Amino acid sequence: MNPPASVIRTVEVAVDPSTAFQVFTEEIGAWYRPGPYSWNDPARAVGIRFDPGLGGRLVEVHDEATGEGFEMGRVLAWEPGARLLFQYRSAHLPSDVPTEVEVRFEPTAEGTRVTLEHRGLDRLPLPTARMWESRAWIAFMGWFRDYVSGLSRDGGRSAGSSTPD
Repeated sequence: MNPPASVIRTVEVAVDPSTAFQVFTEEIGAWYRPGPYSWNDPARAVGIRFDPGLGGRLVEVHDEATGEGFEMGRVLAWEPGARLLFQYRSAHLPSDVPTEVEVRFEPTAEGTRVTLEHRGLDRLPLPTARMWESRAWIAFMGWFRDYVSGLSRDGGRSAGSSTPD
């Protein structure tokens, strides 16, 4: 049996695509939930952030003073309100196997459909690929949806606010 080529997770949020993109990237440190399974190095992780723009980084922050830590990815496409693409690496994946994550923001009648696709799983060992297929990104996308739902409920708090609900 062949490993899956990718895993796709989709959520709908009640904000426009530009706001969804902004919250996804600029407020990831507020909506991402820390825990032993969500960090690469749970003993050192103190936050997470995207450096904006092409060539920017997704960083699991280990040092609050410098903002540095484990580089989880490099931004390959930064299209606010439409698409984010980044190379992805994790301590839970073989370091020599490149994968990438694309996040698309598509307008709907009620707001935005946010679709995350993690590609390159077919290059992983079959047990690892199957584990990612069954569990990866489900909680992550749920955290994002729940956070955005909280923004909508509290009267549309500014997307630039970093105060979590």
